[in-house]
Amino acid sequence: MTKLKNNRTNGFVVPKTKPGKMIPPLSREPGGTAIVYVSSFPPRQCGIATFTKNLTHNMDKMLAPTVTSQIAAMHPGKVISYRYPRQVTFQINQDKPEEYTATAQRINQMDEVSLVSIQHEFGLFGGEWGANLIPFVQALKKPVIITFHTVLPDPDEKLYNTVRSLAKRASAIIVMTMLSKRILSQQYAIPSRNIKVIPHGIHPQPYTSSRPAKAALGYSDRMILSTFGLLSRGKGLEYVIDALPEVIRVFPNFVYIIFGATHPVVLKEEAESYRNSLIEKVYSLGLYDHVKIYNKYFPLSELLHFLKATDIYISTSLDPNQAVSGTLSYALGMGRPVISTAFAHATEVITDQVGILVDFRNPQSYTEAILQLLADENLRLQLGQNAYFRTRNMIWPNVALQYAKVFSQHTPGLNHISRQKSLPEIKLNHLIHLTDNFGIIQFAKLSQRDVSSGYTLDDNARALVVAALYYGKLMALSRNQPVGTQRRKLLRLISTYLDFITFVARPDGHFQNFVNADRTLNNSLNEQTDLEEANGRALYALALTMTTGSLPRTTKQKAFSLFCNRLNQVISFDSPRATAHYIKALYVLLDKKLSIEGIDLRRPLRDQCDKLTHWYEETHSPEWQWFENHLTYSNAVLPEALLLGYRITGGGKYLQIGKTTLDFLIKESFIDGVYMPIGQEGWRQKDGKRNHFDQQPEEVKSMVLALSTSYLVTKDEYHRKLMYQVFNWFLGDNNLNQVVYDRTTGGCYDGLGKKTINLNQGAESTISYLLARLAFE
Repeated sequence: MTKLKNNRTNGFVVPKTKPGKMIPPLSREPGGTAIVYVSSFPPRQCGIATFTKNLTHNMDKMLAPTVTSQIAAMHPGKVISYRYPRQVTFQINQDKPEEYTATAQRINQMDEVSLVSIQHEFGLFGGEWGANLIPFVQALKKPVIITFHTVLPDPDEKLYNTVRSLAKRASAIIVMTMLSKRILSQQYAIPSRNIKVIPHGIHPQPYTSSRPAKAALGYSDRMILSTFGLLSRGKGLEYVIDALPEVIRVFPNFVYIIFGATHPVVLKEEAESYRNSLIEKVYSLGLYDHVKIYNKYFPLSELLHFLKATDIYISTSLDPNQAVSGTLSYALGMGRPVISTAFAHATEVITDQVGILVDFRNPQSYTEAILQLLADENLRLQLGQNAYFRTRNMIWPNVALQYAKVFSQHTPGLNHISRQKSLPEIKLNHLIHLTDNFGIIQFAKLSQRDVSSGYTLDDNARALVVAALYYGKLMALSRNQPVGTQRRKLLRLISTYLDFITFVARPDGHFQNFVNADRTLNNSLNEQTDLEEANGRALYALALTMTTGSLPRTTKQKAFSLFCNRLNQVISFDSPRATAHYIKALYVLLDKKLSIEGIDLRRPLRDQCDKLTHWYEETHSPEWQWFENHLTYSNAVLPEALLLGYRITGGGKYLQIGKTTLDFLIKESFIDGVYMPIGQEGWRQKDGKRNHFDQQPEEVKSMVLALSTSYLVTKDEYHRKLMYQVFNWFLGDNNLNQVVYDRTTGGCYDGLGKKTINLNQGAESTISYLLARLAFE
């Protein structure tokens, strides 16, 4: 058997663990930049306060430390002070005009403040129609952007003048619906070009059925209807309660849950009279077993749990002019069908594809809608799924992206923020979720693994690379000291993926690719499909594993045996990408100075690099600097391989062709400054049209890795900056301006189309994201 040269232990060289080289971060603005948000803020119980907390949290997660958030908190005149978090830099008593101007003057003196964002609701500001805010914006010397949470039609003269005075001072105005934009434009004479529509944010949550959450609440055998939010007489809950006796006669197993505290202002003015009237109505109608009213301001985790348990959400506003409803947005975002009164926001978002609109103050209208959905489970589930898919642009990371874009467009001091995003922490949760005790499962339905899709060597080899790289990072940071549960989980993953590669290994050293869900080889697919690329990826994964010095010796020996069993055969790939992966495998061994007895690894490395250069020389032209007559997927691995070959051999031709082809791919992949990876539907033909969609994470990952390699080999600063820009495709810098990486699950969506995102989070996509993210370490 071929052995590693080493006089010390079992034929193995154990490289010393060294901390990984990190790609330097992009330069930051000296001292950082701050945005001041004028709004209510928790612990004040208020929808605008919750909105601002969520917005600033996601802005900070995306942009800190480049840009940070500060709060100028509005509070009612009779409240001395709340126990605010440190983020609250200013407090303004809404009834004291002098505090507005004093705060504006303080903000003017703060050099780090580049922008003031006002989250506007008329009730937050003192004076008629909140007129106390006007002197504040007039005193400010900083740029101002105003979000109008409420836009009232048919304004009287005072309301018209107040809104116009605020709008005149604003660099831009943000509203949450197209209806609000039309009202401001047509009835307030505000130029529509100054008004941007950004929807109310929702919390990113995986789509689930209601069953698990209902079981946790003790309602497994019942249908749950729900409404949440602060209670007031404008809530209209009494009309739903009046509708329920007729529902009970047909469906006696439902419960209607109303959860939310009484609005603080209402509580001061009329105590609990409205809540008590609802309770009296419940008892008078004999509904005490079917209606539950919780008097509590629920924290987010409990609120989301109630929504997960909900089968039908009921939105009950009595205000036909209500421009936005956060509660309605949350319910749709959780994937629940909605029955709603026809207020302004609801008429824009509730179609017959996601719910039912009912009449104001009409119990019979509620009865008919509830009965229709309770009677048709398929319709109920379909409406909920439609609602979930149609609201993905509204998740908070996407809303924060849109706010950042508006801020950067209208504020000179913030024109850099759309380029500089914080790198998310590395999260392996979804990788682990997709992996069972046999291997990583190929596909997912949304975030749930699709066991029926089976397994592939492609994915398990990629997953092995992730696990080995992250294990090396973890052990380097811990200086080879035990790091507990995380280390054990990684070792289990590595062992699982290695066992899978062992399972698909043939006696001749080659590897099969496709394995059925029942863990038998899919001989039909394996015979019909070119397996070269899967084999190349496997060799790279094995080489990386056997050279990760901190891994247990038995693990590295197993990888070594698999690698050498293939190396003892004549390796000759006809696929450029398989060749490139083999080059990367040889590079890893030579870079770690790992030699194999009887084999000069430099010779096959040169042979493979020469093969790539031959393909290039046969195909390229002045207008087409590439190895093939088309650009398809994982393109950047080809120039990356030549750059790595140059790093070992010093071959100038490898460097020249590697740089030329990478620059050609860059030129083909950026359109109007936006990274647009080659689309899989038609690809890019040498003499044909370039297809832009669907864009897939595999191509993005390959470009990130190639740019990382280029920077490490050539120290090309331009490529380092492009590396960040390409990676930001995952974080929303793409043609849809939507995040492709799911911070909640740690998974990555499967592709980006012209108008929509494929929300499935399969193995290839998730691993591609993780490999791209690890390239920065």
